[in-house]
Amino acid sequence: MIDPLKRMTLATLCALALVPRSVAAQATAEPQAASTNKPQVVKVGDPAPIFAGRTDEDKPWKSADYVGKQIVVVYFYPADMTGGCTAQACAYRDKLAELKRDDVVVVVGVSGDTVESHRMFKALHELNFTLLADPEGKIARAFGVKLGPGGAISREFEGQGVELARGVTAARWTFVIGLNRRIAYKNTKVDAAKDPEAVLKAIAKLEKAKKGS
Repeated sequence: MIDPLKRMTLATLCALALVPRSVAAQATAEPQAASTNKPQVVKVGDPAPIFAGRTDEDKPWKSADYVGKQIVVVYFYPADMTGGCTAQACAYRDKLAELKRDDVVVVVGVSGDTVESHRMFKALHELNFTLLADPEGKIARAFGVKLGPGGAISREFEGQGVELARGVTAARWTFVIGLNRRIAYKNTKVDAAKDPEAVLKAIAKLEKAKKGS
């Protein structure tokens, strides 16, 4: 016969075994990440942070491969498949042809969602640019982007219900990195649907300054 203390211990172990690995990892790892990766203060004119992540295709992506070679737009957003974030992503999708000319432009969307969530979000809305998974908020902290706790939402994808979990929730901030590898534009009060238009204006100023130099 198992005494009450051992019975409680076994029940606890069984309960922990049923917790999804991603949730368990988030519960143990995220507080440590938050304490060891403090947000930076990044201003216009500062050198751009060096960052890397996994794409929606689960491939490595490094800023060093693009920064200094092309103008890079990095926009942070709260969550895949939510109203404002979908409007913002689709606006970038539709404006990309205007953004991509000459040495312009690499567009990268960053949120605390998983690679799989990004894959579904990109497929559902036929997005034509890269999404980076930042579940621990490391990229966001490098840019000084404000972060909130993560969460999960339920959506339908290809006729099936899916749950999309994110490790952190980033504020909606946008940055443009110039060819000089410095922050050329920063917006912390982004209008989701009009964000690409504001970015186009910022890039036009960069091009005008380049021609005048």
